[in-house]
Amino acid sequence: MVTADPRHITTPSAPRVVALDIARSAAIVAMIVYHFTFDLELFGYLAPGTTTLPGPWRTLAIVTAGSFLFLAGVSLWMAHGAGLRWGAFWARFAKVAGAAALVTLATYFAFPDAFVFFGILHSIALCSLLGLAVLRVPWPLILVLAALVFFAPDFAKSNAFNAPYFWWTGLQTISLRTVDYEPIFPWFAPFLVGLALAKLADRAGLWTRLATPDPSRSLRLLSLPGRYSLILYLIHQPILIGLIWVATQLIR
Repeated sequence: MVTADPRHITTPSAPRVVALDIARSAAIVAMIVYHFTFDLELFGYLAPGTTTLPGPWRTLAIVTAGSFLFLAGVSLWMAHGAGLRWGAFWARFAKVAGAAALVTLATYFAFPDAFVFFGILHSIALCSLLGLAVLRVPWPLILVLAALVFFAPDFAKSNAFNAPYFWWTGLQTISLRTVDYEPIFPWFAPFLVGLALAKLADRAGLWTRLATPDPSRSLRLLSLPGRYSLILYLIHQPILIGLIWVATQLIR
């Protein structure tokens, strides 16, 4: 099996796959658009349920979350496909897990009845840990596992998972109230698909062809949000809510 070029993975000056950063940028933009609409609903400018009931906005939320997890799976292979770098892995894990804890704390004060106890960052952190277990599994088998994970809620839900400490699984039979919820079943599935396809792309030499040692200015601009996706995730909602609040005060 062809693995990723170790120079690409371990050397800071190695060519970067800008296409992945641009994909993250697109996911960031979609997230901001959705959350801006959600905030407008929160402030009463849109009808209740606009972003949460089945429809285009709810579809956008699902696709965006799936995109983040898919890209996290790709990133796991890109970073550690040539060999696990434990220091880098744990440093990144600590950042994501710490950010997830901040989101939980902030939303607990903002939405005490629907705070985020297992949102997208929590899911990415745990999926990254679980992904290590299948990092060396052949990509077709990872896709099979992804299918099993995706359909697990259809056949594995049980009252045994109704206790709060099992809610991260998504296999409980009770409804939960939270503004962001991506449990392992089924959300580990897009992560696994990203990991599997990253391995397949590596075998086909796609990453080498996509590597951009000297991207154009336009590509650098498009990729910039994707390179700082975690920071943007943490700050965009306070900024959006603040802007809408100010606008609300001005028009009253």
